[in-house]
Amino acid sequence: MTNKITQLFGIQYPIVQGGMIWCSGWRLASAVSNAGGLGIIGSGSMYPDVLDEHIQKCKAATNKPFAVNLPMLYPDIDKHIETIIKHKVPIVFTSAGNPKTYTAHLKQHGITVVHVVASVKFALKAQEAGVDAIVAEGFEAGGHNGRDETTTLCLIPMVKQAVQIPVVSAGGIGTGRGMLAAMALGADGVQLGSRFAATVESSANQAFKQEIVKAKEGDTMLTLKEITPVRLIKNPFYQKVEAAYQNGANLEELTTLLGRGRAKRGMFEGDLEEGELEIGQISGLINEIKTAGEVVEDLVNEFRAAQEEISGIVL
Repeated sequence: MTNKITQLFGIQYPIVQGGMIWCSGWRLASAVSNAGGLGIIGSGSMYPDVLDEHIQKCKAATNKPFAVNLPMLYPDIDKHIETIIKHKVPIVFTSAGNPKTYTAHLKQHGITVVHVVASVKFALKAQEAGVDAIVAEGFEAGGHNGRDETTTLCLIPMVKQAVQIPVVSAGGIGTGRGMLAAMALGADGVQLGSRFAATVESSANQAFKQEIVKAKEGDTMLTLKEITPVRLIKNPFYQKVEAAYQNGANLEELTTLLGRGRAKRGMFEGDLEEGELEIGQISGLINEIKTAGEVVEDLVNEFRAAQEEISGIVL
């Protein structure tokens, strides 16, 4: 399977693992890369010394390309960039900020830069900033999300029409059929977060993984748009947020309710009551915990089967 994304990243399949905080350590990233996709270390939940350790362990565990996801709101981002450059990480995915800030600097060191966006407007800004590709993430995605609530079905063809650089589709993709659909819409590759969060190699807490498996249609919701939009499982903490909205809570009250460390409590420590459980709508189709390699294999097999199935459709 060869296209713009496989050639750009030097990978076998145009399958990218999301760089999720608290879920995407070196074990997951190396497993996905070894299976033929692009594994990503999620640096947003790591101190600089922890990222250094994960990069070294990832390099020891795979000889395939891997990436680091770099949220640009991270307070020690300069230290993360130093670490990435020091270890010659080949690919960086930037998010949650202005791509102009660091793209040129990273590319001067031979690093391929990809930026995550949720709208055509920011896709164009990312292209103008000189990134090599973009991830267009629809409203279905878990975790932090776009305010405009544009679905993947609408976002991908609009972004593809607007830019000349390769486009990776994200949000609501967890199966080979979903992968084929995204590429039929114009995507050059797909990024999956939720499906890889519920894998053996994911660093997420086992209790959180089981909540992903248990989740059904309608069990997640995008909320806290006044602070940073985030899609959560409807656990007791989410219900407190909804109650606050019903009582007319203002921004200060919502910020106080959120506090600090909610995502770590829920996703990494397994506090299913008071933690944030960030996951996408595709969780309704995730029914078991598999290895990352099995997920990649399933995606490829389902993609090919779906491709064969629709090849006989004649209009």
